[in-house]
Amino acid sequence: QVQLVESGGGLVQAGASLRLSCAASGLTFRYSAMAWFRQAPGKEREFVSAITWEGLNTAYVASVEGRFTISRDNAKNMVYLQMNSLNAEDTAVYYCAAAPTRGGTPRRTFDYAYWGQGTQVTVSS
Repeated sequence: QVQLVESGGGLVQAGASLRLSCAASGLTFRYSAMAWFRQAPGKEREFVSAITWEGLNTAYVASVEGRFTISRDNAKNMVYLQMNSLNAEDTAVYYCAAAPTRGGTPRRTFDYAYWGQGTQVTVSS
């Protein structure tokens, strides 16, 4: 049974930082592309960042480029999203997603077979 469990969300002021974590189990993590998506109220779920299975390549949506950093630890089956200089537009539920045996850094929701339950990030201005 595949499980993705996010943590690290919260309520912060604009300009602050947060680090999201995602603990994966039940899948061959080291051969899975991993990603973070987010969904704000009334909006579609959008791609935020992805990382290849070996961690050598990453991708970001333009609005977070230079502020967010994705990383992974294959020994611990963990993926992280370091978020700096947060602003109100970053407010959303953030989801961890896994694409087993998938190469590259897919950006579409249907590329990912497994999803976590999400963690709320709220940025007050």
